[in-house]
Amino acid sequence: MTFYHLLALVPISLLVFTRADDLPSPPVAKKIPHVTEINGHKLTDNYFWMREKSNPEVRAYLEAENAYNDAVMKPTVEVPYKEGDFFYYIRTEAGKQYPIRCRKKISADANEEVLLDVNELAKGQAFMTVQAFAVSTDGNLLAYSYDNTGFRQFNLAVKDLRTGQTLVDHAERVGSVVWANDNRTIFYTQEDATSKRQYRLYRHTVGSSDPDRLVYEEPDEKFTVRAFKTRSEAYIIMELRSHTTSEARYIPAKDPAADWKTIEPRKQGVEYYADHNADSFYIRANDAGRNFRLVTAPVTDPGSKNWHEVMGHNAAIMLDEMDMFRSFLVLYERENGLPQIRVVDLRNGHSRRLAFPEPAYDVRPYTNRVYDTTEFRYAYESPITPASVFSYDMETGASQLLKQKEVPGGYDRNKYEVEQIYTTASDGTKIPVSVLHLKGAKLDGTGPLYLYGYGSYGLSLDMWFSSNIFSLVDRGVTYAVAHIRGGGEMGKAWHDAGKMMNKKNTFTDFTAVAEDLTKRGYGSKDKLVIEGGSAGGLLMGAVLNLRPDLFHAAVVKVPFVDVMNTMLDESLPLTVGEFEEWGNPKEKPAFDYMITYSPYDNVEAKAYPNMLVKTSFNDSQVMYWEPAKYVAKMRATRTDHNTLIFKTNLSPAGHGGASGRYDRLHEAAFDYAYILTQMGIKN
Repeated sequence: MTFYHLLALVPISLLVFTRADDLPSPPVAKKIPHVTEINGHKLTDNYFWMREKSNPEVRAYLEAENAYNDAVMKPTVEVPYKEGDFFYYIRTEAGKQYPIRCRKKISADANEEVLLDVNELAKGQAFMTVQAFAVSTDGNLLAYSYDNTGFRQFNLAVKDLRTGQTLVDHAERVGSVVWANDNRTIFYTQEDATSKRQYRLYRHTVGSSDPDRLVYEEPDEKFTVRAFKTRSEAYIIMELRSHTTSEARYIPAKDPAADWKTIEPRKQGVEYYADHNADSFYIRANDAGRNFRLVTAPVTDPGSKNWHEVMGHNAAIMLDEMDMFRSFLVLYERENGLPQIRVVDLRNGHSRRLAFPEPAYDVRPYTNRVYDTTEFRYAYESPITPASVFSYDMETGASQLLKQKEVPGGYDRNKYEVEQIYTTASDGTKIPVSVLHLKGAKLDGTGPLYLYGYGSYGLSLDMWFSSNIFSLVDRGVTYAVAHIRGGGEMGKAWHDAGKMMNKKNTFTDFTAVAEDLTKRGYGSKDKLVIEGGSAGGLLMGAVLNLRPDLFHAAVVKVPFVDVMNTMLDESLPLTVGEFEEWGNPKEKPAFDYMITYSPYDNVEAKAYPNMLVKTSFNDSQVMYWEPAKYVAKMRATRTDHNTLIFKTNLSPAGHGGASGRYDRLHEAAFDYAYILTQMGIKN
């Protein structure tokens, strides 16, 4: 069932709210003052009690909010990749929630081998997702990790692909999973049970009853640990990184018991990331500028004293990532807010950029596991081009389309237009904005407008294809994404300008974009619906406090809105590591700045737009009590009579919602029914 078919189950004529007179009263949460004294301030939190997850009153409150939500919303009820001797691929079957991971031998008459049917794994479970998926070098063993709670705590399992039997090997709270070349040693990282920080690296021997050997434990709570094997299969690299600093250590992949060596000791504020080719490490480093340069170093002595610059720092171009092949190097760059790919021929130093046909798009590497090859695969999509996989010949520079995702329901890309425009922020900064609307639409400032934003962690919101969004656009909605500061669309400096003591730029950028779009005629303020999730939920909470008059409605998902209480509690997952993103409120200058924008602390007695707030009871990234407390305080404080509904997924679900693909469609249909209702669209 597609999203179109699912939404078609909702009678469009009924996409209106029940009259307020017919609705039950919204829940009212009790107040129990809890006072925190910090930096000469007293923070009174009347809803601190909602953190007691096992307290039946907490669940009762969330269920009451769900009941109110139900009452309000009642009318709206791949391409195979080569690795070793096999082609690997993922397929789905009609009516099944989860993917099936398979492979075939590289021969014309090979039979399919099902490696992992996640539907079987999910039997009896309300939630299931697979993260790590690593096959041993000889192709005989599969190591994978799975989560059946939504709390993003993954268990390690090992399956013998020759017999189909799951072995006794097991580990908990697993992150990275890497095979050594002996086909019996697995390195895996493990997270701390409380902070959820990946902080240990273990070495495990398949089939052994001996305790797994602790290889490394990272003592600095700002740092996480991950491990990977280079595409050359020559080295295993352990990467230690915080938001601002990194360090890499390595061993030969053929010698899992070897002593780990350090490429370059960590230095505060310097990030570097390494890969291997021939006798050198290729290293992307920001020691000479925020947007990174490219250097090489001999594997025999790779310290910074031996770094040789291959590509210098460029303030206008961010060097985002790289992929190493025997004779070629693929660089992922960002310029003017758009992702780019450059291919370098290591034999002669010549390079070329790939050309892309649209003004706003998303491009990224596809699965490339073969080291000695001239073929590079990349994925491309745009708001009007479905997800596509291309094969690029690094010798000739020719791209060939291998597969494009089918869009059922008579999709016609010629009906739509994509634009990339720029809004001028209050300080003169140009903010990229991507826009999608019907071709030839009358942009006279009277139509509905849907604006999405994020703007944190240096993450880029590139413009992917979503068939869901056309259920809005086909009804005349203009869809826009604001690439605001705090993201990574314009390089490291873009991130720096929207974090820590610059965080409020993120919020004023978003309001500037909203105002600009309405002034240009892309939509009406009275039909403007905004959305953001997680750190984008912080964005929503901040702009709703800042300019509630500017928006008609907001969809606020798994929102990080209780900034002060969360960042003052170092026992919570992620807190310490994120001091370098938000600041440490135990330090007075940071406290004085953060308290001015923390959404929960700045809810005031004034009119707010209509709001849909969503969370998951088992979210591990933003605890359910943040949005629960936010809604309770908003209900007790705001002065308007606009609609505020709060929906908690009380079944096992995570930060991203449900795990099954049909369940996710139901969630999207619910959101879009709400959005259409708020825009006054009935057909």
